[in-house]
Amino acid sequence: MDDYTRRKMPLFPIGIVKSLTELSARQIRYYEEHELVQPVRSDGNRRLYSFHDVDRLLEIKSLIEKGVNLAGIKQVLLMQTQEEAHKETEEPTFTTQQVEKVQQELTEKELRKMLKNEIFQGNQYGKASLRQGELSRFFH
Repeated sequence: MDDYTRRKMPLFPIGIVKSLTELSARQIRYYEEHELVQPVRSDGNRRLYSFHDVDRLLEIKSLIEKGVNLAGIKQVLLMQTQEEAHKETEEPTFTTQQVEKVQQELTEKELRKMLKNEIFQGNQYGKASLRQGELSRFFH
């Protein structure tokens, strides 16, 4: 499984996403209502978010802090989505069985390793992301 597919895999419930992004559940649902993020729903109708969704929420939060309104955020994200579509011709889709299989295979040790790697890699601009700062307190 490649990194792109892993980043799109829905893993996190809303409680973890709230702590990673410092957004309220209401804010996260509001962005979902406006189709800025699209979490996968489990069989029990629980929202599950991917690393990609968390990155997008952090980007939305950053744009709002800079004074960009919702219409502007939608335009920025639309341009990014179009760029990603040019890079990746096929968007992966996941069935519930595939998600459950990966969740069973993904042990806590492996998840900690993935998160630790994400902390130490940095983002594409060489700056630490908010998520890196949030997660770094769990690794010594």
